[in-house]
Amino acid sequence: MAAGYREAMQAVAVGAALFCLNPSVGHAASQQVDLELVLAIDVSSSIDSREYVLQTQGLANAFRSPEVTQAIEQFAPRGIAVTVLQWASETDHRQAVGWRRIDNRADGAALAEELDRMRRIGHEGVTAIGAAIHRAHGLFRDNGFQGTRRVIDVSGDGILNQGPPIEPARQRAIADGITINGLAIVNEEPNLTAYYRANVIGGSRAFVMTALDYSDFARAIRAKLVREISNAQLAVIDAAFMCAAGSFQLSSIATERLPGGSVSRCSSAKNDETRISGKR
Repeated sequence: MAAGYREAMQAVAVGAALFCLNPSVGHAASQQVDLELVLAIDVSSSIDSREYVLQTQGLANAFRSPEVTQAIEQFAPRGIAVTVLQWASETDHRQAVGWRRIDNRADGAALAEELDRMRRIGHEGVTAIGAAIHRAHGLFRDNGFQGTRRVIDVSGDGILNQGPPIEPARQRAIADGITINGLAIVNEEPNLTAYYRANVIGGSRAFVMTALDYSDFARAIRAKLVREISNAQLAVIDAAFMCAAGSFQLSSIATERLPGGSVSRCSSAKNDETRISGKR
């Protein structure tokens, strides 16, 4: 009996040691994906009801679009995991849509329907970008997915005016291997793209794109999602596909000439932004 007890206790000790070395032992394995993406959208009171609807409709329609579906199929064969964070003040933020795996058009359409129904949290007239990045960073923890890349996509129409500074949260995310990209909506802050470039974005291949106003948000977020999913492999994406996805205003990454493609441009009568694409 004593020998059997000692053997049982030794087995427990070995199991405990293995758990300490690998905490995933005893837990369901995380789903493997090519990208984990937090979409952090500004819902502060600078955004009126009409502008909020334009944001949510733009996001929903992006996930319905053939451009985003094609980007997933071509560049993320294991799929992507997406969640939506609404943010405003230091304490006013909510995970409005839980983590979802997107592999195909049907998955994108299902997420789009959820975005159509997404309710807005109570909003204050302040913009706490540092708190938003901190909250977004925490959403990756124990989310059930293991991505090759992790990205926080911050969109907003103003600079920090409340809450903790951005830099500590930004540096913690970068140190954890997370990329922070930005979408600056410049209808009220003409220099917001430069502000995002200097203060918000960071990490591997980080970039910021511009929406001229909320009516332009749908085009910008669709193009931004294509770029994030493809991991800036712009030169190997078909030129017609990229032009259909929308213009790319490169703000933090120089135009790349990658193996397998050449750089080309598509004119834009609306705002003459640069679009980068390539031919295989």
